[in-house]
Amino acid sequence: MSEQAWIDFLRADGVEDWVVLHGGATAVFRVGSLGEAASLASAIARVPGLDGSGALLTMGSDRVTVRLTRGVYRIEAKHPELARAISEVARSEGGVVDRSAAQEVSVAIAATPQDIDVSFWRAVLGYDPLAEDNAIDPLGHGSTVWMQDLDPSKRLRHAMHVDVSVAREVAEERMAAAVAAGGRIVDDSEAPAAWILADRAGNKVCIAAWPDGAMKPDW
Repeated sequence: MSEQAWIDFLRADGVEDWVVLHGGATAVFRVGSLGEAASLASAIARVPGLDGSGALLTMGSDRVTVRLTRGVYRIEAKHPELARAISEVARSEGGVVDRSAAQEVSVAIAATPQDIDVSFWRAVLGYDPLAEDNAIDPLGHGSTVWMQDLDPSKRLRHAMHVDVSVAREVAEERMAAAVAAGGRIVDDSEAPAAWILADRAGNKVCIAAWPDGAMKPDW
């Protein structure tokens, strides 16, 4: 479990269906009905090596979503092969990949280090721990919550913001839509990897193409 593992996933052949989000490698396959979704999910569940791997499958009337892990730093060397096998099964079952539908929404709760209280958030939300600084919905439906340290020297003692992790080709479109809806750009110094925006009241949100679009010249 390392940064190199998700970098290697992005560089692997045959994983073009997959988006590497804050929550790990994710693919969304469109289908025509709930019955088709159930059939596709059943076929994917039979992919060798998937059972017991920690993967999460969710489905609706028009899609099946597969998350190979619940966190980007939990991607392993085995995952590109699993991703290719799942994509092959999805195509054979009539699933149509939709990278634009893959996203991970996280709530960042910031406080000075002595006030960080991840145990409270796990308890009040009924969430499980994934790492020391976060909490995840065991059902896989709700947003991940993670803790962020604030600089103790600053006057602000607590804050919250939302992180929206999307595919690299979707981030700028999502940013433009948010601005058109009345938002404003607060910080674009990391664009096109990420933009920090705010609504009219000043509530902040980060639209991030990282890690899916975090490509470096030496990769």
